[in-house]
Amino acid sequence: MPEGDVLRLTAERLDQALRGGPLVRAELRWPNVGGAELTGRTVTGCVSYGKHLLTRFDDGRTLHTHLRMEGAWRVVPTDGRTSAAGHPQVRAVLSTARWTAVGWRLGMLDLLRTRDEPRLLAHLGPDVLADDFGTHGLPEALDRWHAQGDRPLCDVLLDQAVVAGLGTIWMAESLFARRLHPWIPADSLSEDEVRGLLVTARRLVGGSVEIGRRRDLGEVPRSVHGRLGRPCRRCRTPIAVGQANEPPYERPVFWCPTCQAVSRPA
Repeated sequence: MPEGDVLRLTAERLDQALRGGPLVRAELRWPNVGGAELTGRTVTGCVSYGKHLLTRFDDGRTLHTHLRMEGAWRVVPTDGRTSAAGHPQVRAVLSTARWTAVGWRLGMLDLLRTRDEPRLLAHLGPDVLADDFGTHGLPEALDRWHAQGDRPLCDVLLDQAVVAGLGTIWMAESLFARRLHPWIPADSLSEDEVRGLLVTARRLVGGSVEIGRRRDLGEVPRSVHGRLGRPCRRCRTPIAVGQANEPPYERPVFWCPTCQAVSRPA
């Protein structure tokens, strides 16, 4: 599933392509909003919150989309062949005279009043990439963390109600960076340790955004995620994989059995 870094980059690219230009074409291929009229409206901005995208229009409405596991937005020239977007897996098309944004395999799509965005996002924790995360988001995230009791660390980091924007990649990479066993109880960490873990997660996700903005920098280096059986970059122990959450919501957890050995009750 795309994580907060991918959603932030997607929002920035949609904003650059659509903001300020009136829409010459707008199609929402979704049952409850299929008849919505957006042609002629102007996009005032596109932002992300965690794993959610919010495209705002000048008439006080917002298009909310979620990519789920396989979704993606692609931006193509409006006068190009790919802008036709006739494929049955296309769920949304938004075009200005110059650029067309095509929403492929979107997992969620809603059209709501912009003023209702807080209600839509109320169940989520602070966005790990928010500009004010250090001053406002982090204290709230700490409060939400302390309410999780003895749930495993990996489960809590994946819980969007605690902090929004982390998925399997940055959960695993953050725990590895802090040398934490993924399945120790969340309440076994001190407040300073939780703070350090969340700050590390923000730094890693933010670093991925910066690399994504500069494609000449290559891919984001990963220490554990997706490296099953390969040697740990620190100690050469083969990377292992376990499970976070219970079925049917289980997710893989890549980790190093040596660098992240149990150092407190699991």
